[in-house]
Amino acid sequence: MSGSVVQEKVAKLLSRQNGKPVLRPIKPLALKNEVASRSLKKGEATCVTEMSLVMACWKLNDFNNSVCSKEVSAFYTCVEKAQNKAKGKQGTQGRLLPKEANTLLKRFPNLSSEI
Repeated sequence: MSGSVVQEKVAKLLSRQNGKPVLRPIKPLALKNEVASRSLKKGEATCVTEMSLVMACWKLNDFNNSVCSKEVSAFYTCVEKAQNKAKGKQGTQGRLLPKEANTLLKRFPNLSSEI
């Protein structure tokens, strides 16, 4: 739906043409000039199985690194892959951070009148 279609429907629901309006807004129907400051969700843990294999190997071999070199190298390669994957997703995927959105909304505030 385009913005004008939505505005027409809201205006129709608010009009007193057919008696009482269907919608009675409690607050003005305008967007706020700020957004909530929420932190982004953390990604899930990676390489947990490899890390547990390394720790199990260390426990069996009295923390001898030379015996568990295969597991340690597998863990390090997994960590490298995860870091490379995280670098690819470094941006917020086209979304603004709340701080950035608030600065833009301060520069360009919304109209305070209702629809």
